[in-house]
Amino acid sequence: MPHPLIPELEQLARNALGEVGFELRAVQLETHRIPLTLQVLVQRSDGNDISLDDCASLSAPLGEAFEAAGLLGEAAYVLEVSSPGLSEELRDDRDFRSFRGFPVAVRYRDGRGCEAQGDGLLLERTASELRINIRGRTKRIPREDVITVRLVGAGDVGGNDN
Repeated sequence: MPHPLIPELEQLARNALGEVGFELRAVQLETHRIPLTLQVLVQRSDGNDISLDDCASLSAPLGEAFEAAGLLGEAAYVLEVSSPGLSEELRDDRDFRSFRGFPVAVRYRDGRGCEAQGDGLLLERTASELRINIRGRTKRIPREDVITVRLVGAGDVGGNDN
């Protein structure tokens, strides 16, 4: 169950990021860490890649927004700003365009309705299907059968196609 402050923290982050041309992907509050850790995942509004310098430059406006709201009270916390990374689930059309050619792991239902996984390079997602390259061959998976598509490290792509 997400922390009850997450919706308010997300709105604060969304407002602060929108003013400087970035979008919010997620906010996580890790209360089991000492000090408390507030993680903010961001992406550029124009779809371009985000750099470490971008993440560093966003710390000040985000920190100021969180401090001004006072939601975390006097608690000491660490603010971590980053971009979506490896093992990130691809969700929207922009994700699929941005990560064409990247190694992915696709969980899907096969023709018998059983869950399977295919690992390969992302080619394209259309209105009707997902296409990945597995060992030089294009695998077409009906979009309604796709369960998840996640980025994986290049060394993790083994060409599985169960």
